[in-house]
Amino acid sequence: MGKVIGITGGIGSGKTTVCSVFQKLGAPVFEADLVARQLMNEDEQLKKALNKLAGVNVYNTEGKLNRGKLAEILFRNENVREAVNKVVHPAVHNAFFKWLEQNKEAAYVVYEAAILFEGGFNEKMDYSILVAAPEAQRIERVMKRSSITEQMVRERMKSQWPEERKRELADYCLENDNKHLILPEIVRIDQKLKTNGTIC
Repeated sequence: MGKVIGITGGIGSGKTTVCSVFQKLGAPVFEADLVARQLMNEDEQLKKALNKLAGVNVYNTEGKLNRGKLAEILFRNENVREAVNKVVHPAVHNAFFKWLEQNKEAAYVVYEAAILFEGGFNEKMDYSILVAAPEAQRIERVMKRSSITEQMVRERMKSQWPEERKRELADYCLENDNKHLILPEIVRIDQKLKTNGTIC
C-alpha cells in the first residue's frame, strides 16, 4: 500500500488544478466533494436524511439534488451544516476506503477534499498538503468561475476554516499566488513520493 496524501485548500485556492497535475503524473485521485455529490444524488437513505435536516425538500422532481438550494441553507446555518456533515462524511469515507483497496498498487494516492481538516480526516492521511492563495485572488477566481458576487464568495468562505489555521496543521504548503512556480514543486513532491515515500 502506497502513501495517502490529503490535499486541501480554501474555495478558489486552486486545489483542483493541483490535483489534476498529480493525476497527470500518474497518481490516482479521489475527489471527496464529487463523490459526496454523487452519494447525495444516489443514496436513498442519505437523501431522506438531507431533506429532514434541511427542513425542506432539497431535491427536484427528478430526484436530483438542488445544490444551490442546499448550499444556501448550509452556508447560513452552522448547526444544519454540522448535522449534514455528520451523515455525509461517513458515507464518503466508506467510499474512499473501498476505492483505496482498488488502488493499493499505486506508489501513492491523493485524497482531495475542501474540508480535510474541518472533518478531522487529515489524521487518516500520511501527509497533508495545503494549496494556499491570498484571499483577494481566491475571491476573484471564484467570482469569475461561478459568476457570483463577492459577498456570496465571502459567505462560503465563512463555512471553512481560515487559511492560517490550516497552515498550522498542514505538512506542506503550495503557494498558488501567481508569484511562486507550483508546477516544479508538484513534480518534485511526486518524485519524492515515488522514490522514498516522503514529500519533503
